[in-house]
Amino acid sequence: MNKKAFLILAFALMAVMFGFGMVIPIFPFYITELGAGGSELGLLVAIAAMLEFLFGPLWGSVSDRIGRKPVLMVGLFGYAVSTFLFGISTRLWMLFAARALSGVLSSATITAAMAYVSDITVENTRGEGMGKIGAAMALGVMLGPGLGGWLAEDSLALPFFIAAGVSLLSLLFAAVFLPESHVPEGRTAENVLQLPDLASLWEAMRGPSGILFLLVAVFSFALTNFESVFGLYALDKFGYGPERVGTILLVVAAVSTLGKALLTGPVTRRWGEGATIQASLLAGSAGFLVLLAAWDFPTTLAATGFFILSKTLLRPAALALISRRSGDDQGAAMGLSNSFMSLGRILGPIWAGLAFDLGRSLPYLSGSVLMLAAFLFSMRALRMQRVNRML
Repeated sequence: MNKKAFLILAFALMAVMFGFGMVIPIFPFYITELGAGGSELGLLVAIAAMLEFLFGPLWGSVSDRIGRKPVLMVGLFGYAVSTFLFGISTRLWMLFAARALSGVLSSATITAAMAYVSDITVENTRGEGMGKIGAAMALGVMLGPGLGGWLAEDSLALPFFIAAGVSLLSLLFAAVFLPESHVPEGRTAENVLQLPDLASLWEAMRGPSGILFLLVAVFSFALTNFESVFGLYALDKFGYGPERVGTILLVVAAVSTLGKALLTGPVTRRWGEGATIQASLLAGSAGFLVLLAAWDFPTTLAATGFFILSKTLLRPAALALISRRSGDDQGAAMGLSNSFMSLGRILGPIWAGLAFDLGRSLPYLSGSVLMLAAFLFSMRALRMQRVNRML
């Protein structure tokens, strides 16, 4: 692993995710101030994910062609601009326009970053590398919500302006210090400037990483069931405002950061990525029920911490397996995985918003059932893959 490049990338992503973390607790209250509810919140979250779903593979393939660094910089710049526009929005349609721009441009960030990690790691350390880069991003998210919730007490728009500035600083840092990881000799000259279609995603599901892509989508769907309506859930059940929601999400991010940094490498080396994925799915199903059982602020902190800990290892383990099976097409593979994550983030918030309007607990009950079903499916599917490789 190129440790210097890894640290520079981690710092840049930590900075931009710090800005992202600041605005997470504000979304539900921002949209409520404009007279909207759970369904509109779900659609607002989903529109960016829908465009990330379409553009993720494009940015991944572009990074295979021109390098990771320029694509990463496009993503950082796009996030800064779209966040600023969100902060100055005074109408619901303006919020949707800003989120759409974010989906198109900032979708380049994670795709290029994961492909960068694949470039600078070897096969047996890739899962650990994915986990550590995820931990750096989670650290940024961890530091943001508390500050964002506190700042929003005076102005809901202020955290968005600060987030845009932090993203620009991250862009400058990456431009000056981050080396290119994808050397010209390894780049493809194929024409990649076309949007993916559902047929290409269906074809990817039939490939060696198809099961993993599906599990990534399920994980993303379940996680957005928690994230997208948690502010409304906490407001409706406990009467919490942005400050307390921000504190809860700070604890969530702290657990995620420590879990990725300290557990991903040892756990995947000891038990393997497949067993790690299955354990995370089963624990995630239980985590939704634990979250619903919380009755006050301390128990909500504990429940959300347990819920996120159950999810901590799933994504890096799945990405490591996808990367291992992708050969030289790391950028395209990470782009596809980002699209499947975005697919979950499209359907998850839409369902969560609609379900919340029907019943406060319904998003989390349905998330528990889905994670349990995914666990049962993964046991059968991954076992069949192992048998087929032996034949």
